[in-house]
Amino acid sequence: MKKKGFTVRRKKKRSGFFFTLVLCVIALILLFQSPPIKKVLYPYPYKSLIEEYAQQYHVDPLLVISVIRAESKFLPYSQSHKGALGLMQLMPDTADWIAETLGDGSFEQSKLREPEKNIQYGTWYIASLQKEFEDITLVLAAYNGGRGHVNEWIRTEQLKVDDLNTDDIPFRETREYVERVKDNYANYQELYGEKPRFK
Repeated sequence: MKKKGFTVRRKKKRSGFFFTLVLCVIALILLFQSPPIKKVLYPYPYKSLIEEYAQQYHVDPLLVISVIRAESKFLPYSQSHKGALGLMQLMPDTADWIAETLGDGSFEQSKLREPEKNIQYGTWYIASLQKEFEDITLVLAAYNGGRGHVNEWIRTEQLKVDDLNTDDIPFRETREYVERVKDNYANYQELYGEKPRFK
């Protein structure tokens, strides 16, 4: 009989622990949904630089900060294993092409670690991709996977422009990148702007 009572007490203790755990999880979820906490998770550093170049190149500044969060987590000295540099993780060859297109004769690749130069070139590059692709999914896929790949996927109908689905992007890394930036963008729009401008 004592053993049975002990088992009942243990079950009640487990039930109480489980109930407390569920309450803590719910409280944390609610806490992280509050705007002040979300702004800690989605900060807006380099705001004046981003807004300056976003206005100059006609790009949504919240899209730019969303890309920066996904690419470098706001660390200006970031370098990927592929050699992409800075806040917006620009490849040196791409940056050289941008510098030539913009007539920036003073550009050196070491400047990609400077927030201003990186944001200027990264924002210009997004604007260039927007002119070519228009759709946010294609723009982000091209930013990550390369415009050549995106054009090939469209040409071979792996991506259907009229019925665009992120799941159809052939590169897994690019698929996940597009989803991550879109998620960032939705959160930045909610915290700092209007409703997201994508489907």
